[in-house]
Amino acid sequence: MSFLKDREWAVIDGECCRVVNFEPYSQIIEDKVCGPKEIPYASVTLECKKVQGTITGYITHKIDFTHLWMVFKERTIKEDEEVIIIWSIKHYKFPYKLIFKFFNSAVWPKLRVLVFRKGHFEFVTNPNCRPKNKSCEEMLVPIVDLKPKVMT
Repeated sequence: MSFLKDREWAVIDGECCRVVNFEPYSQIIEDKVCGPKEIPYASVTLECKKVQGTITGYITHKIDFTHLWMVFKERTIKEDEEVIIIWSIKHYKFPYKLIFKFFNSAVWPKLRVLVFRKGHFEFVTNPNCRPKNKSCEEMLVPIVDLKPKVMT
């Protein structure tokens, strides 16, 4: 299954998805996104409780790409961490929420990118999963939380 357009991504609107792989097709050089213009900036391989199997999601917004680049390429993910993304069109701040209705949704970023301790995804998606040697707070408080300025 792959997601490119908003109507495809909408299947997982508001859901936590674990990023299994980040594959950039562009890069950031001197704070600018550089790469081919006719393809998406990157793809992500995701696991999401709502969808069986893995999902390939294509990243088509510069801000969403920049946030993923920051955690995977600039910061890097440690062995005991995992990246969670939440794709949504429901979390825009006022007045952006009103403006969103009148413009093509492709111009708006839609990803919240979070870094958690490894095991967070199972902890929030499986009610029988309890962390070993970690508190609930450690599992629920993000280490990194990147979201577009237009989102709450």
